[in-house]
Order: sequence, then C-alpha cells, then structure tokens
Amino acid sequence: MPERRPAGELESTVLAALWTADIPLTPGQVQGALGAPLARTTVTTILTRLYEKGTVTRTRAGRGFAYSPTEDAPGLTARRMHSELQKEEDRSTVLARFVSQLTDEDEQLLRELLDGDAP
Repeated sequence: MPERRPAGELESTVLAALWTADIPLTPGQVQGALGAPLARTTVTTILTRLYEKGTVTRTRAGRGFAYSPTEDAPGLTARRMHSELQKEEDRSTVLARFVSQLTDEDEQLLRELLDGDAP
C-alpha cells in the first residue's frame, strides 16, 4: 500500500508549479509541469480546493479553467500565519511565544519592520 503524503503536500506542489509558470495554467498543464504520476482529475480537485480557499483564481479556458495563484509564496505564508493567529483568543501569548523563538537576526529584522526601517 502506498505511503500517504503529508497534509498539504500536493497543494504546495501544485502552487509551486503555478508560481514557476508566471501564466495561468490548465489542470493538464499543471499535471505536465509536475512531472509526477498524478491523474488530471486529482490535479483538478486540488486546484478546485485551492480556488475555494481563495489561494488561486481561475479564468475560463475553453471548456475548463486556467488557474493563477492569488499571491506569491511569502504572501501565502503570511496569510497562513495571520489565519492561525486569528484562531487564538490569547493573541499576546501566541505572539510572545513566537517572538521568543526567533533567531537574533529575525528578531532584529522584525524590529526594523515594525519601526519602518526595513529595506
């Protein structure tokens, strides 16, 4: 029996293909870009789920759709971090623990960003 992939791995792989392309891709084009043995229906399902989450947009392409990411990888990571923070009632504790786990370099960068001094 094949080993299960970690949660979100296929979505991340599909998004990486879209980011690399820089143009909207159909499910068949995504399938080809992946070079992995995934059925086109599986790719279509992943793209549909990403669309429902607001992670990709879609435009009509023939009888189907072509998909584009709504933001780049850093933007998506930031959105996920914000989403996780919104789930927690004690935001100050979450933020305090997050900051306490930063490297010195990341802490300095965060200070610069908050002060408006970052490049």
